[in-house]
Order: sequence, then structure tokens, then C-alpha cells
Amino acid sequence: MLKVLVLLQLAALTGCDDLRSARRDERGSVTTEHVLWAVAVIAIVGIVVAAVTSYVKSQAGNIK
Repeated sequence: MLKVLVLLQLAALTGCDDLRSARRDERGSVTTEHVLWAVAVIAIVGIVVAAVTSYVKSQAGNIK
């Protein structure tokens, strides 16, 4: 979202030609964004797995 706002601000201040060149200079940013999303998803999945495992173990202790 921040990238979109920055590009819109850049377009408003300088014009479309500079916007096109600014977008070309961002090579590799998509890859970085994908890696960050992957890390975030892995962290969220890890938290969910830990919570479910903890819940199941606590409930297994209640079985007679």
C-alpha cells in the first residue's frame, strides 16, 4: 500500500514520465515482497500450529 501511495505522490509532483522511470528502478522489489510475505505466512502458520498443539495436549490430559 505504501508503494502505491509513494508512486501516486511521485506522479502528482513530477509527471508520468518520471513515474515510469521510477517504476523501472524498482527491479527486485517484487521478489523481496514475495519473500517477506512467505516469511509472514510461515510465522503465522507456526503460531497456529503451536496453539493447536498446545490445546490438543491440554485436552488430552483431561481424557480418563
